[in-house]
Amino acid sequence: MSRAPAASLDPAIATLAARDRALAETLLREAIRIPADVVDRPPEQGGDPMCGLSNHEGPRLEYLRRMVVECGAVRAPGDVGYDAFGNLVWTLEDPDDSMAAGEKRVIMLDGHCDTVRALAAAWHERIGAGMDPYRGLTDPARVDRARLRREVSGLPPDPAWAHLVFGRGSADQLAGVVSQVVACRILRELTPAGALRGVIVRSVVTVAEEDNDGGGPMHIMRRQLPGAPPERIPDVVVLTEPTGDAMEGALGIYRGQRGRMQIELRVTGRSCHGSMPWEGLNPLEYGGAMVAEAARRYERREGFLDHPFLGHGTRTASFAVLETPSDCAVPERFTVRFDRRLTVGEIPEEARSDIETMESVRAARAAGLTVEVTVPTYDQPTWRGAVPGNAQIYPGWLTSEAHPAIQAAFAAYRAVVAPHAAADQLGTPIPPAPRSGRWIFSTDGVGYPLPIADRTLTVPERKAWVTSAAVRHPAMFGLGAGLEQNAHRVGEFVDLRELALAIAFLARFPSAFANAER
Repeated sequence: MSRAPAASLDPAIATLAARDRALAETLLREAIRIPADVVDRPPEQGGDPMCGLSNHEGPRLEYLRRMVVECGAVRAPGDVGYDAFGNLVWTLEDPDDSMAAGEKRVIMLDGHCDTVRALAAAWHERIGAGMDPYRGLTDPARVDRARLRREVSGLPPDPAWAHLVFGRGSADQLAGVVSQVVACRILRELTPAGALRGVIVRSVVTVAEEDNDGGGPMHIMRRQLPGAPPERIPDVVVLTEPTGDAMEGALGIYRGQRGRMQIELRVTGRSCHGSMPWEGLNPLEYGGAMVAEAARRYERREGFLDHPFLGHGTRTASFAVLETPSDCAVPERFTVRFDRRLTVGEIPEEARSDIETMESVRAARAAGLTVEVTVPTYDQPTWRGAVPGNAQIYPGWLTSEAHPAIQAAFAAYRAVVAPHAAADQLGTPIPPAPRSGRWIFSTDGVGYPLPIADRTLTVPERKAWVTSAAVRHPAMFGLGAGLEQNAHRVGEFVDLRELALAIAFLARFPSAFANAER
């Protein structure tokens, strides 16, 4: 169990979080808006139609780096910069703390700054010309409010819209990134009061998460930390992804998630004219049978485990490409990918083998078609030119509720979130007591686990790393403003009242964790 956090910090943090809500709003609105400057500009004039997406985060990151310095989230400009992967990283520490750096608890704050495609036309067509994915709510009179309420979850009554920020990435996950910046500003301001005593806070804003979940943390864990001293090895990772649930409440403390992997099925046949199909081997028809068999097996839960907290593994066809000379020909090749969510205990190679051993695969091979079942490699360069090169396997993880980090999170929640939650004003109420939950979707958390056999990192026992089936990792959990259901949705929004409380939590957790039982 953890000791209660020092009460003297509670009112100060609450006051500063309320004060800085306007700052958080300004940062968030601009971070959302920035791609609008270049997405419609021709490339020869500096335009980038993919600005803000995975591997195209540069303009947004440059703004965030500048604001980390200007708003006082670090002590000196040299305390913030980019790593070789392109992640934005900054560090905070109490310069007057006499504790040796290697003895301090290392807290990593993690949020990704890339978003999915804005789908501007869909925003305008579905909810009216008064709403834009980059500029947010521009004209309330031109918004189809009834349609908007069907598009998103947890929208509060109309008078409360003054507290909302709409736009692509508002919930997933730019609000979380902003919460890291503003919380660090508060931590620095309250350093004399002990907010950073006994801890090192390292904040990372990652890139390419939407395309390659956890790619930024993978770079840190596998390229930067091997051989590093204890003051670089995290004791705990706090993920700022949205942890609200439209049915369960806002600002949950999420302490696990399923992992995921991509499984690619490539079926190569023999093309011929469509009028003489007997001359060819049709990969689309054989491949269609494979997709159908995979779906039937999932419906019957053949080869899937169920976890009492994280839920069962899933599999769905998520992407397909057909290579054919024309629409009146037997195609040459059919490629389909399965999104496979892996609950703790499921093994990636077995998940791949489940596809390899399907009867429809055997039948296609017996008929003379070539069938390849592989795990793709992610090799798209980041905005700084780094090539990840990782297999698209992202392990699940789980931190026990009894872990000191989770108990410290509960204590911080009770100290600075619960007393200030105005449940009757919010679209999704904030529970009066900490709500322990888990994400359904994937987060950067999948980038931190290492295989149990991997001993490239020397981790002191006092850091109390966690084992989740075949992987080990720092204690991890998340708390972030926004609803998980609204991620990637047309009409995505976040409530600034939630964001202010998330900021308060992040500013309170370090001292709570420093005082937790080791």
